[in-house]
Amino acid sequence: MAEVATSASSSANSSARSDQLLVVVDPVARRLDGESVRIAKDVLSAGAAHTKVCLPDGPEEFARALRRRGSRRPVVVGDDSALLRAVALLHRQRELAGCALSVVPVGSALGLARSLGLPTGAVAAARAVLDGAERRLDLLVDDSDGVVLGAVGIPPAPVPVPARGQAEAESDVGTGSGAGTVRPWLRTCQSFVRTLASSRPARTAVTPGAAGPARLRVEVDGATLVDLDQPVDAVTVMPGAGGVAVVEVRPLSVGAQASPLTASGRTVTVSGAHFRYRADAVVCGPVGTRTWVAREGAWGLTLPAG
Repeated sequence: MAEVATSASSSANSSARSDQLLVVVDPVARRLDGESVRIAKDVLSAGAAHTKVCLPDGPEEFARALRRRGSRRPVVVGDDSALLRAVALLHRQRELAGCALSVVPVGSALGLARSLGLPTGAVAAARAVLDGAERRLDLLVDDSDGVVLGAVGIPPAPVPVPARGQAEAESDVGTGSGAGTVRPWLRTCQSFVRTLASSRPARTAVTPGAAGPARLRVEVDGATLVDLDQPVDAVTVMPGAGGVAVVEVRPLSVGAQASPLTASGRTVTVSGAHFRYRADAVVCGPVGTRTWVAREGAWGLTLPAG
């Protein structure tokens, strides 16, 4: 794993330059868009008091770099998979509460980054790292200790099939894997799921077992929203506001379209016949039951100020 340390040469704007940064560059980002990576490194190195750049060759070195960050603020340069990998690692180390993560989105799959409010241009994203502010965000934690930042979809949306060069690059890295009204969160969730399904310009393949209606029991804070006797087309779960999960169940419609069932609560359990689901960008399962718990302000992300 290559490491490069740089220091800013000027003392101007000392408040913006007071950070010590650990910049971890995902290998897929280096392969797919080396120019954006170079620009991001240049902007960060010029704007921070001290910048250490790590170029891991794979997921083990990626994890090692984050574990050894010391007092440096971690900055991940990469796509949605790199962001998810970093959050999952910090969660498993029980360090999310005390760590503000910064991200410079680089790559072809950036739907999650956009939905979180991150700029996707290298210069703007790097400036946001230097001049932005930490925002505490909610997430979901499942009963296998997995984390969800954006949305859970049951069954999983069709899986994009990347071009050969992109697939080869990604095969080396892997994925590591309340307040307000309900409707705006549901619209955000639906938009996010559509973004994930179309974030890569590629052919589409259907995951085995993903198509067709399912018979599932969906419980929100112990109350049954839909039971096994009602076939459903889709279930969506996402972090809402104020530490709750927002749930939408679309019943199987015959003739006229059935209205979706919605609810919100801190705990959501889905059970039934073995099913697969998409958690952010990762397809998981099959499982017979899965429980997600909403955690308020569980992780910090540096976003543009204002």
